Amino acid sequence: MGIKTEKIKKIEKVPYTGYLYNLTTETGNLLANNILVKNSGGLGTPPHERIIPGMVHRANRGVLFIDEIAILSPKSQQELLTVLQEKKYPITGQSEHSSGAMTRSEPVPADFVLVAAGNEETIAKMHPALRSRIRGYGYEIHINHDMDDTEENKLKIAQFIAQEVIKDKKIPHFSREAVREIISEAKRRSGTSGKLTLHLRELGGLIRAAGDLAIEEGKEITERIHVLKAKSLARPLEQQLADKYIEQKKKYQVIISKGLIPGRVNGLAVMGSATSLSGIVIPIESEVTPGSSQKIEIIATGKLGKIAQEAVQNVSATILKYFGKNLKEKYNIFVQFLYAASGGGVEGDSASISVATAIVSAFTKAPVKQNYAMTGSLSVRGDVLAVGGVTQKIEAAIEAGLTHVIIPKTNERDVIIPAETKNKIKIIPVNTIEEVLKHALDWKGKEKIRKKLK
Repeated sequence: MGIKTEKIKKIEKVPYTGYLYNLTTETGNLLANNILVKNSGGLGTPPHERIIPGMVHRANRGVLFIDEIAILSPKSQQELLTVLQEKKYPITGQSEHSSGAMTRSEPVPADFVLVAAGNEETIAKMHPALRSRIRGYGYEIHINHDMDDTEENKLKIAQFIAQEVIKDKKIPHFSREAVREIISEAKRRSGTSGKLTLHLRELGGLIRAAGDLAIEEGKEITERIHVLKAKSLARPLEQQLADKYIEQKKKYQVIISKGLIPGRVNGLAVMGSATSLSGIVIPIESEVTPGSSQKIEIIATGKLGKIAQEAVQNVSATILKYFGKNLKEKYNIFVQFLYAASGGGVEGDSASISVATAIVSAFTKAPVKQNYAMTGSLSVRGDVLAVGGVTQKIEAAIEAGLTHVIIPKTNERDVIIPAETKNKIKIIPVNTIEEVLKHALDWKGKEKIRKKLK
């Protein structure tokens, strides 16, 4: 073109500082920033070159991990089963004009190891054939919710704290006392003596919240006080709802913490998920009236679940044990759960001793001490059995201004509360319903009845 060689050489020495954008070639490839890459689309690209391998194809000769597998639609689970069985699957792709027409290839190799995860309720939502395939050719493993409270595992919690700090890149490292407080919280959240929780995601949230508080104060180290503040500020939604519930019910005297009232007991329950339990006080009232049926009939209200309903019926065995010989007429026993679980209802049998105490009080007219709260399952023989969430329930009793709490003796070691908090309430462990009635009822003027109950 008439350009001299010398000028061409000079042009070649000039460094290129510009950019090249998506220049589609006839082969369906594109040149971007001097890199030739495969193009999955673009005008002029033939439909058969627009197909994009899916995860099942990319996992060929490797591992495919699917979290929350129950979220997959039944159709997708069925297709996954087909891939597992045939170890190959076609690739599909949209047309270049997005008209809805699809391109489908011949079956492509898709031989991989499947690792699927989910919660306990996932089993009910899984495709039966897919689960059968997993059970038949693989393993079903239940992951522990906690680990032993050993020095080695405490060091693992400390390591986890350091990892969260490094991952966050903003919050400062934790002091020894702050680490110990996080470990103490791991004990509390496990809900079982001698265990540390493995729900590390929620624990990580507490770590970051404490670190943010340290940053706000301009501290170079996150201290224990920041962890304590974070526990108060970074409360899960369930805890916030529980606190508002208690505050509101105290305001309208639904939760009463003083005096003596026949047939009225402060029961304890928990709300929230397994990883984030919050305690709550549920007042339970009972009234006894003459009945027309041939047996004692217990009528319970308050949105009770199946297990809770059965627990209420089991209490009738205790009532017959105490009063059956002296009953000359039939009775209807009414039991009401006031504002059960903040409107969500009651499930489980941990209110059994509360129901029994309320009914016995209604029968004998021996009033219940309203500064007491209680939780515990009850056998038909009158033994008080262990329940869950005992730490959170005690915390709810403290928040409600109660001074005494009755818990199963078998749960005594599961109580994980700081000393400064534990001093605010007296914890009374019991083995039998007789012990519950001894502590919770005021027997003044009813000594003869109490002697008969013994």
